Amino acid sequence: MAVDEVRAVFERAGCTGTLFVQPLDGNEEFGFGADQPVVPASVVKVLVAPAAETWFAEGLLDPRERMVLGAPERTPGLAGVSLFEDDVALSWRDMVVLMLTISDNPCTDALMNRLGVDTLNATAARLGLRNTAVRSDLRTLLDSIGQDLGRAGWADLVDWSGRAPAAESALADAGPPTTRALTPGVGTRTTARDMVRLLRLLWSGQAGPAEACARVRAVMGRQLTRHRIASGFRTPVRVAAKSGGLAGIVRDEVGVVSYPDGRRYAAAVFTRSSAGADDAAINAAIGTATAHAIASLHRETA
Repeated sequence: MAVDEVRAVFERAGCTGTLFVQPLDGNEEFGFGADQPVVPASVVKVLVAPAAETWFAEGLLDPRERMVLGAPERTPGLAGVSLFEDDVALSWRDMVVLMLTISDNPCTDALMNRLGVDTLNATAARLGLRNTAVRSDLRTLLDSIGQDLGRAGWADLVDWSGRAPAAESALADAGPPTTRALTPGVGTRTTARDMVRLLRLLWSGQAGPAEACARVRAVMGRQLTRHRIASGFRTPVRVAAKSGGLAGIVRDEVGVVSYPDGRRYAAAVFTRSSAGADDAAINAAIGTATAHAIASLHRETA
């Protein structure tokens, strides 16, 4: 399938998209917009994970050390610890599991703040992710959306709106260009090419110590989200991935698709739409576009 035909998959779903796919073994590629700055949303957690696991492996941080995530200062989110009413004590390594499997925001911010933004950016530079930069933790990112819409922060925006979906409607009315977090290249940023490079380094064991890479691969294989890239494939094909989304406008996923015959492909897909777009259609488009891209690569190399 030609690039224009894959691009049309996103158009029919009511969004724009960038996509990049490469085999893990080889230099062939398929995609469009691969070097275009995009908003990673929770896909940035794929960078946080190897940075944390490297600290564990190198003895810089005890993975079994338990930390208390206090209820009052907890980062907002749609799943996991964000929904709890009481303080929670977790080990650092278990925070990595929750961060990658259910995209837990409080665990992510605890890890980001312990590692530091400078460490994350140094990790990106060390791995050759030339167009990837982390600007802040997730709480700061969310608060910046509320502030850019004239509120004190994210919580104030939600309170003012009455509920989180209404906050997204307020964002749609104001227009994404008015928000730093949703403007590609202004806030935390990456590209599809950078994310595919990161996946290839993780799967080849070159993103850090071997045990660190292996653990990230294993936990990504347990992500609960299966309606994006994975929706384009059927058993026995396996997908290890990390999804991301922000304000009903950004929907992303990166992952590795593995076939029983040994073929493996790294894929990164980033989409944008107006708030209120058909979520199910866009999620399905991510899987369909990835499947078409991989099929095209397979035909070229067969």
